[in-house]
Amino acid sequence: MLRNGLEPWHLLILAIVVIVLFGSKKLPDTARALGKSMRILKSEAKAMKETDAQAPHTDPPA
Repeated sequence: MLRNGLEPWHLLILAIVVIVLFGSKKLPDTARALGKSMRILKSEAKAMKETDAQAPHTDPPA
């Protein structure tokens, strides 16, 4: 039963449940907010990598 992981009908049931719970009017706003959050997270992760690459790596004193 759990060998195949998520199958297409699992995703269909999940989509129906989400639409019933949140309603079709709220879904675009929710998706927009999620996309904005993902863009912010991506930009912050990129900034952290750049900062880490620019910082000199020194070994701590023994």
